[in-house]
Amino acid sequence: MSQKIEGSLPPQAVRSTVQVGRAAATGAERPESVEAARAGDSLRLTGEATGLQALQRELSTAPAIDAQRVAEVRQALEAGTYRIDPARIADRMLEMDRLLG
Repeated sequence: MSQKIEGSLPPQAVRSTVQVGRAAATGAERPESVEAARAGDSLRLTGEATGLQALQRELSTAPAIDAQRVAEVRQALEAGTYRIDPARIADRMLEMDRLLG
C-alpha cells in the first residue's frame, strides 16, 4: 500500500519512523526498518513495534491507578507498618534504566 505523506502522521507511523532513525543512528539497522525508510512511501512495522502497539492497547484499557494498592499503602502508613527498602528501590531503578537504555 502506497500513500503520499503530507501534514501530520498517524502515531504509529511516527513511532516507527523514530525507531528507524534510532536504529540508523546507532548502527543497529534492521533490514525491515531500513526497507521502510528507503521506500519513502510505504511503512512496514518491525515485530518490536507491533508488540509495543499491542502493549499500548492493553495498557490503555487498564486503570491508571490501582485503588486497592493505594488503600493498602495508605493503611500501612497510618498504622506505621509501611517499610521502605532502599536497596529494592535502587535495584528496580537500575532495572528500569537497563530496559530503557
